[in-house]
Amino acid sequence: MFNKKIDSKIKLIFLFFLAFFLVIFLRIVYIEMVDYKKLSLLALDLWSRDLPIEANRGLILDRNGVVLADNITTTSLVLVPNQIQNKEEVTKVLAEILKVSENEMKKHVYKNTSIERVHPEGRRLDYETADKIESYKFAGVYLVKESKRYYPYGETLSHVLGYVGIDNQGLGGIELIYDSYLTGENGAIKYFSDAKGNKINLSEIYLEPASGMNITLTIDINIQLALERELNNVESTLKPDDSLAIVIDPNNGEILAMSSRPTFNPNNYKIFNTEVLNRNLPIWMTYEPGSTFKIITMSSAVEEKVIDIYNDHFYDSGSVHINGTRIGCWKSKGHGDQTYLQVLENSCNLLVNTGTHLSLLRTL
Repeated sequence: MFNKKIDSKIKLIFLFFLAFFLVIFLRIVYIEMVDYKKLSLLALDLWSRDLPIEANRGLILDRNGVVLADNITTTSLVLVPNQIQNKEEVTKVLAEILKVSENEMKKHVYKNTSIERVHPEGRRLDYETADKIESYKFAGVYLVKESKRYYPYGETLSHVLGYVGIDNQGLGGIELIYDSYLTGENGAIKYFSDAKGNKINLSEIYLEPASGMNITLTIDINIQLALERELNNVESTLKPDDSLAIVIDPNNGEILAMSSRPTFNPNNYKIFNTEVLNRNLPIWMTYEPGSTFKIITMSSAVEEKVIDIYNDHFYDSGSVHINGTRIGCWKSKGHGDQTYLQVLENSCNLLVNTGTHLSLLRTL
């Protein structure tokens, strides 16, 4: 009886361990055969780090395809602090190359983060500076591609085009209004590291950036350059506080050229004050045409043969009521009986010809 009890316990223990290992085996089979894709992606996500690659901003073109806002390739400095081996040396060298204090550079080198973008000191580096950094071959120090906006015509059309900030975000003009279309989708170089930041020997993955959409304007750069030249002549000879000009196609209303003074260079907008940057005078400084528009209304009447400018007459009593509103002439007692030519010569503010139902009204 005693031996039978021992045999029963041994069998129960054996069955327990058998069931235990069977569960483990089935779980391993499930992970390897069914769930491995999901777990692999989670592991890669945990190990992966992205070095950003900035997308090119969409181009801005004139009506003939001439580039008005372009991109040039620059490099920027990115650090992976956990991969930097001699932090004191790296801090000293980078501070010297970038012409900043060592204390300022320490904030980046010693920062407890997976990836640190050195901003703003390490952004948009020139080739000489980038080559100096690259020559040291420091572990954890990377130079990544960035796109910088470039305006090949400088001050030309600056208020219309606008300008962008250090992160290529639109801050004015077309750049701001159509920023969501011009902005591309950034890419990255994906590498792998362990929890301590040490690089894992796995192949890097290149995620290609997607450029933004191009925008074509109705502007004709040749007409624009001629307009800029004339405004420069006005500035040099008359020295006005402000000057502005617009060239419009009368057939369809398309803007062929637009400019104003004072102006600015969007390649170096930071040296200009906001009053200059943010005022596109042809749009911002609206002004009623006043008596100059009387020529337009009179010309229309003559063109349509509604009036005979020499023989038809109009009596100016000094005022007239239109839809309950009194419109007065600049001469309070009026000009009396006049031909339409005299109406124009006297710059009469009103006339009503009841015979032709013509109303030429004051524009002020």
